[in-house]
Amino acid sequence: MENKLMPIGKLFNLEKGQLQSTKCTPGEYDFITAAAEWKSHNEYNHEGEALIFAAAASGSLGRTHYVDGKFISSDLCFILTPKNEQKYPLNLAFYHFVFNSLRPVIVTATKSGTSKESINQTNFKKYKLPYFNIDQQDLWMGTLKNTQVKKELLISELSLQQTLLKKLRQSILQDAISGKLTQQWRKKNPDVEPASELLKRIKAEKDRLVKEKKIKKQKPLPPITEDEIPFELPKGWAWCRLGDVCLNMSTGPFGSMLHKSDYVGDGIPLVNPINLINNKIYPNNKMMVNEKTKSRLSQFVLKAGDIVIARRGDLSKCAIVSDREAGWLCGTGSFFISISKYISQYFFLYFYISNFCQGILNNNSVGSTMNNLNQKLLQNLPLPFAPKEEQKNIIDLIQKAYNICDELESQSTKSQQDSEMLMQAVLKEAFEG
Repeated sequence: MENKLMPIGKLFNLEKGQLQSTKCTPGEYDFITAAAEWKSHNEYNHEGEALIFAAAASGSLGRTHYVDGKFISSDLCFILTPKNEQKYPLNLAFYHFVFNSLRPVIVTATKSGTSKESINQTNFKKYKLPYFNIDQQDLWMGTLKNTQVKKELLISELSLQQTLLKKLRQSILQDAISGKLTQQWRKKNPDVEPASELLKRIKAEKDRLVKEKKIKKQKPLPPITEDEIPFELPKGWAWCRLGDVCLNMSTGPFGSMLHKSDYVGDGIPLVNPINLINNKIYPNNKMMVNEKTKSRLSQFVLKAGDIVIARRGDLSKCAIVSDREAGWLCGTGSFFISISKYISQYFFLYFYISNFCQGILNNNSVGSTMNNLNQKLLQNLPLPFAPKEEQKNIIDLIQKAYNICDELESQSTKSQQDSEMLMQAVLKEAFEG
């Protein structure tokens, strides 16, 4: 396909949109903004075909919409219409694909500003796009439409796969915490120490630590009621409360305990919910404190094996403190828990992120604007407790199953990336053919 490079200002009339999003009044006409989703307005000031180019919304710079009808545009956008239909006829639907395909390079070449980036109108008009004769534009538009349909079908299928994988992971966890996952293991190992004996060992461990003044004496927890038991446990398991297996449970420091002067660029990380990603801890160099602050807040220092959980927001955020993270500080938005040696940290983690546990936490959390945990809710959380040897087998089976899910998810992600590359390949062929 023969093409030549033409400045955008020579191919298109450029007009700045007029309506601020805050002054939008829902109505029957399209209100096109820089965002992916359109809104509506009760008035319009344009009719016909146009391209709407996001020019002043940093997160959406370069996003281009195609519209054909009555509409009004945001003041953060440019409205592009054909400039010379006789000399340079344009198929706007085709150039909608062109603008979005070249979005990264157009933005890089035409943006200005540092703290608040926007598209410089002069630079934008000078930027050169490939121009093809109208017959070639129409021809490639048909190919692009077919490719777009294939891409959307593929993305829809991949989205379904992602949803099914998420459900599969939760199904695995439910089978794990109810004992179904280890039915065959129990048949081969009938004589393991039951969970009821482990609970006695934990109580003796806690009594000893209280005498040694290493932990505080806890108030007795109420027994599990019939209403709190949603499923029957296998022989050898026992229902208990989370507080029964915890040696210590504490929130991070109050916000008033930390001051701006405590934060440093390179120091000891604070662990807040934002640092808990996929059950691992990722430090943030903007949330670090110095050694003096760590010493002052020594009661909040994390040890290897502690479990950190989000105190507010997404309550499923949870991670085990590794040797690398020992000595870091629990942040103000987190709880940290030390559990007995008779319960595996990973058994706890898989229980905690299960739908069973999360359902209880979210249904009983406090707070009006977001979910919040308190110690009472955590202490009283019903826990299906397995024998120690069976916990190890449960963890091994979950991790093997999750590895398979991870591989399937990786393949799904790659397929989604391939679908994006499909459109790029078609446009590349149009530009270079």
